Amino acid sequence: MTTLLIATRNLHKVEEIHAILGGQFELLTLEDFPAAPAVVEDAETFVGNALKKADTLANWLAAGISNLKFQISNPAFVLADDSGLEVDALHGEPGIHSARFAALDKLENSPDADNNAKLLRLLKDTPLENRTARFRCVIALVPVPEKRIENASPVCLADEFPTQIFDGACEGVIQLSASGAKGFGYDPLFVPDGFTKSFAELGEEVKHKISHRAKALEQLTQCLHGKTNASQDSRRIAVS
Repeated sequence: MTTLLIATRNLHKVEEIHAILGGQFELLTLEDFPAAPAVVEDAETFVGNALKKADTLANWLAAGISNLKFQISNPAFVLADDSGLEVDALHGEPGIHSARFAALDKLENSPDADNNAKLLRLLKDTPLENRTARFRCVIALVPVPEKRIENASPVCLADEFPTQIFDGACEGVIQLSASGAKGFGYDPLFVPDGFTKSFAELGEEVKHKISHRAKALEQLTQCLHGKTNASQDSRRIAVS
């Protein structure tokens, strides 16, 4: 069975990926690798952040794969994603800053309530019809190499690792106030197209079918099953 090493400790994200992918793959997370290096997500694009996380973990794993407490099956890939909310009235913000929107001068995440409050404050004079937005998810999939590539930055590793990029989006609108308690992040504010309830009201069963992450993971699954190809220009996108 193919092993996917998910480059995150975000419990909500891990639970969502597990629920969407089901038993198709063996799934591990950074909780299984407590010594894995931390990655500062300081790229200017979702693609750049996803690639940085995926390449760093893949290279770290290759350096010490013989010393791991358990054997990673072959084939094995690192799966890293970056995702966020793009609001048209805010020229695409919060975008890559979604998790720390309320405190952009810090690299640590802000509480969901603070991020939601700031978003509503910035949109307070924007009518509902102009509150169009989308959740976007970019996934980088990097095979774990047989050996570490020395003296290479995450971007330079672009020339060595055959990376695949998957991009999923869910269109919708930011409602005037929060509703629902089943989601996280901006879910209580986001109403996807074709629905009248927020992600936080619709629940996981619906969200896992139509979300940005679900769409990106569907592409990834099809690619690994040989049904389609992902972006071949991902590295040029990351450094542009």
